[in-house]
Amino acid sequence: MNTESEKEQFLKEFGSDYGYANAPKNIDEIRATEFKRLNDTVYLDHAGATLYSESQMEAVFKDLNSTVYGNPHSQSSCSLASEDIVGKARQQVLSFFNASPREYSCIFTSGATAALKLVGETFPWSSNSSFMYSMENHNSVLGIREYALSKGAAAFAVDIEEGTHVGESESPNSNLKLTQHHIQRRNEGGVLKEGMTGNAYNLFAFPSECNFSGRKFDPNLIKIIKEGSERILESSQYCRGCWLVLIDAAKGCATNPPNLSKFKADFVVFSFYKLFGYPTGLGALIVRNDAAKLMKKTYFSGGTVAAAIADVDFFKRREGVEEFFEDGTISFLSIAAIQHGFKTINMLTTSSIFRHTTSIAAYVRNKLLALKHENGEFVCTLYGLLSSEMGPTVSFNMKRPDGTWYGYREVEKLATLAGIQLRTGCFCNPGACAKYLGLSHLDLLSNIEAGHVCWDDRDILHGKPTGAVRVSFGYMSTFEDAMKFVNFVENNFVISSSNRCALQPRSISLPIEGIAKAAARHFLTSITVYPIKSCAGFSVDQWPLTSTGLLHDREWILKSTTGEILTQKKVPEMCYISTLIDLNLGKLFVESPRCKEKLQIELKSSSLVTERDEMDIQNHRYEVRSYNNEVDIWFSRAIDRPCTLLRNSGSQSHSCINKNGSPGMCRDVGARLNFVNEAQFLLISEESIADLNSRLKSNLDGRRRNGGQAVQVGVMRFRPNLVASGGEPYAEDGWSNLNIGGKYFMSLGGCNRCQMININPEAGEVQRFTEPLATLAGYRRAKGKIMFGILLRYENNTKTESDTWIRVGEEIVPNGDRH
Repeated sequence: MNTESEKEQFLKEFGSDYGYANAPKNIDEIRATEFKRLNDTVYLDHAGATLYSESQMEAVFKDLNSTVYGNPHSQSSCSLASEDIVGKARQQVLSFFNASPREYSCIFTSGATAALKLVGETFPWSSNSSFMYSMENHNSVLGIREYALSKGAAAFAVDIEEGTHVGESESPNSNLKLTQHHIQRRNEGGVLKEGMTGNAYNLFAFPSECNFSGRKFDPNLIKIIKEGSERILESSQYCRGCWLVLIDAAKGCATNPPNLSKFKADFVVFSFYKLFGYPTGLGALIVRNDAAKLMKKTYFSGGTVAAAIADVDFFKRREGVEEFFEDGTISFLSIAAIQHGFKTINMLTTSSIFRHTTSIAAYVRNKLLALKHENGEFVCTLYGLLSSEMGPTVSFNMKRPDGTWYGYREVEKLATLAGIQLRTGCFCNPGACAKYLGLSHLDLLSNIEAGHVCWDDRDILHGKPTGAVRVSFGYMSTFEDAMKFVNFVENNFVISSSNRCALQPRSISLPIEGIAKAAARHFLTSITVYPIKSCAGFSVDQWPLTSTGLLHDREWILKSTTGEILTQKKVPEMCYISTLIDLNLGKLFVESPRCKEKLQIELKSSSLVTERDEMDIQNHRYEVRSYNNEVDIWFSRAIDRPCTLLRNSGSQSHSCINKNGSPGMCRDVGARLNFVNEAQFLLISEESIADLNSRLKSNLDGRRRNGGQAVQVGVMRFRPNLVASGGEPYAEDGWSNLNIGGKYFMSLGGCNRCQMININPEAGEVQRFTEPLATLAGYRRAKGKIMFGILLRYENNTKTESDTWIRVGEEIVPNGDRH
């Protein structure tokens, strides 16, 4: 795709909307001067968090370095400076939403979620109230349901269908249709009674823009619900009473904030980092003053009371709306920073930002919709296209030529390697996710039973995607960003005659019968044991085999205080923790550059201090025990975070099969395992490593991404237990079983590699690169996985542990008869 001609075509179609031609800086100047840090990064997750500009942060630091801001609850001159800047910030926020301060107030919160929580906990719920919300809502909105149901109110979702153009028309759109889902109630005794609903207050919540699909919702919904709920809900008993309306503007406010002078919502919530990147941890609730009078707040704090008596049940609240709801000292330094973010937005104008970003999104949609495989099948399924107006968000999934789905985790992994930052999953919007992916309640429950939770790697279950890929654009996004993304999709996921070999899995060429086969002899050249999962291992010439693999291999793990199992993916410094086991002494020795003393742990279970406990990891259940505080303090110092060392007690570790029969991630369901991801052993061949290094040496793109240096990797980068030599590169792919010095092993297939192999500990500092995974993705990718090395299971046919050792130098005989 030629960049110049492609951009010329784009500008013919979208030139009047793209680029801020009438602003002090056009888009190219903005990127060149304000976002130099992006360099080769294509950032496409503005729905998650947009980016701050350089001049914005310079202005923030200049302000903080030149002005002394005190606690606004004091009366000093510094405190008055804070009070003044906070007052100006409130006015800026109200002006941004075109809201009159006589009609609305701005309550600062820690973010949109905190603002939603405040509405939920203070709303005047009763057993006659209803909480109605659109299916396409963020989890933070759905959480309000808990407050409503706990007070005996009804809650129900609605699908909103539109018949004509969405926009700020002069009269409410009469063609909007709401389809009501089933009623949720926890207190059946609270069923609505005739004549009891007149004073009941109801809440309707919808997003200004869906963060899953980019669909924009008609703001006329506000007036329709307030004035015509009986008509729109077809005289349902749950439509009676007084309706208040909440807009979640967290996604939509950056490009099209609700106009509150025209569309009189009662509550609007948003976060500032969605607008201009900084500050994080700050949001606001824009509340209609009449609605604020209805809110019931129980707790009081510093700043919210005019007077209180410590030993008597008496307090008097402050009268201002903001003072009433802002508990404690507000984040006044962050609030002081928002003026500098608004300066950029006001300079460009939200209408120009909307036209600029949606033109880029439209280009991407058109390109993705046109992609076809060589067999004529379309590649992309886009979501939300039936809506009459879309925001600058594109969500989609992709299919292979045979109709099976590419997993979104595969897309995310390859995108990261290509320097493209995007988002995958359900984006905390389960209703939109289920709606657009066609997931029934049965599908959702089945996925949960299979172990699927938010942020895991189960992207395809029962042949269906569990989430999607999302790209979203911000005011600093460029056509070049969009084009690089489209090129990435085409080069990595569209099967054509030019890239078929790279993108479709191909079988490994095995030696021909006769001389070549006879010449291919393989030997074991290295054995490595990794006692503590994700820490460094140690090499040996010989080592005992057990029913769990190599004796003591990954028998220990580190667990965080939150229960998370720690690995190099999140704690790369674990690679500096070295280990050694002396079987004669019966001790595990552990060292770290951060700890002066070498740690010695007795292998005998008497050194364990706690009773056995059970824990599930990747669908395996283990009995574990922990050590004393001294051991945990040592490891906490070694990785610079609190953690606990756990040991598999061994006797009861077994596979947990899900209710639907799925084993989850683990490949080796039948074997006893220590704390491994998929299998007892990983085997790598020296010839495969040599072939990879040859490819890395000639990879010019890889050199550019890694500072101009040719990347070369050693075999230990892949953390194998066994290293083989002899034969052709990747010959191990074709091994179904192997005999190593009379010990038999079953192959469980290739090992799917992750970005952990890109971590390179050098000169005492962990460095992250895109290689070698990026190069492997170009020729070792099959069905969503990047394969390198094979997984093995030890086939011990004796009922008891025997004194069996594996030794360096033993011959490896693949695909032989066991007997």
